[in-house]
Amino acid sequence: MRQTFYILTIILLFTSCKEEKRVIEKIDFKTDYKFYSEIEDKIAKDTVRWKHQISASDYATKGDYKNALIQWDLAMGTREKSYSQTQIDSINQKYSKVKATDYIIEQSKKNQVVIINEAHHNSFHRVFTKSLLQKLFDNGYKNLGLEALSNGEYLDSTLNSRKYPIHKTGHYIKDPQFGDLVREALDIGYELFAYENMGKGSGKPREIEQAKNIEKVISSKPNEKFIIHCGFDHALEGIHKSWEKAMAGRLTEYTEINPLTINQVLYSEKSKPEYNHPLLKALDIKESSVLIDKDNNPLKYGRGDAWTDIAVFHPNTNYIDGRPNWLFESSNEKISISLNAIQIDFPVMVLAFKKGEDINLAVPIDITEVKNQTENCSLGLKKGNYNIVITNGKESVKFEQNVK
Repeated sequence: MRQTFYILTIILLFTSCKEEKRVIEKIDFKTDYKFYSEIEDKIAKDTVRWKHQISASDYATKGDYKNALIQWDLAMGTREKSYSQTQIDSINQKYSKVKATDYIIEQSKKNQVVIINEAHHNSFHRVFTKSLLQKLFDNGYKNLGLEALSNGEYLDSTLNSRKYPIHKTGHYIKDPQFGDLVREALDIGYELFAYENMGKGSGKPREIEQAKNIEKVISSKPNEKFIIHCGFDHALEGIHKSWEKAMAGRLTEYTEINPLTINQVLYSEKSKPEYNHPLLKALDIKESSVLIDKDNNPLKYGRGDAWTDIAVFHPNTNYIDGRPNWLFESSNEKISISLNAIQIDFPVMVLAFKKGEDINLAVPIDITEVKNQTENCSLGLKKGNYNIVITNGKESVKFEQNVK
């Protein structure tokens, strides 16, 4: 009988402790992140031909990777193309796969500037760049230029001292994975700088202004090393068919520095595996990889008379509770958030903010939308303390979550 009493007491204490940690309070909270229904309604009503590009960005911003890929493919069009078995055998005989992070880190030792691109709808590209940061820092890279940082009159001038991104920091940086790239870089010790031309023309003028802005920073720190994270074609060296030279090519022209340029766009997954580039389909890619030939030369990305030094091949994503598996890798844990006690109407958006950061301003660590109370809700979080905000756009609640 006494033993039963002790067990019951322990259970009550444990339950009491759990309840103390989960104090749910109503809050005033507004968010710019769009619900699925809002994005889809906008697509249905919009008449501009680039509406799917806009919606791809909207989905990426709110952490919906799967729908971002779908919308981008609708914008760009898709086709199924595969290599023959003979071609596949030839490729596998000519090239071997090496881990992309290891290869890039080793090559970076020979360079002063590393330029890596992204597709603006693809959050995994930001995750991959983030995975390079610590080892590049250890190799002497102390400065990180981000095309996505607002510049000029819109510059987030206190970013480096505040140590976390806010919505003002940059449009694409509202994506939690981009926000975490920024946060991680600041934690490591990088000095972040903006270089976008902010509306002074597109095409050739934009490439020139971007390169000149980067040149100014490099000239002020001639003995330091730099990472530049840009979008799409800005990483191209050589002759660009429309711009004469892209930003990377202009930077070499102005500084006489030959950067290490990396393309991670072409050989990334589409919304369906059958739409992937035939070379990506031909290879059994299990981790982000670089192809090297028998002379240890990497496969470049080439387009006409333009190129990048390295092409990165990314594996297809697997999904856990509807969310990308890579959200729960590296130092992140898969954290299940119970919504049973949430007394507001669904669907809801679940946002995790690092404790100490302003929830009304900060870019969240992770976001997901949940349709109903019984649906599994999983967030990718590191060890630490968080404020979890749940909102349906009209009502919002908050509670603390400790990840041990």
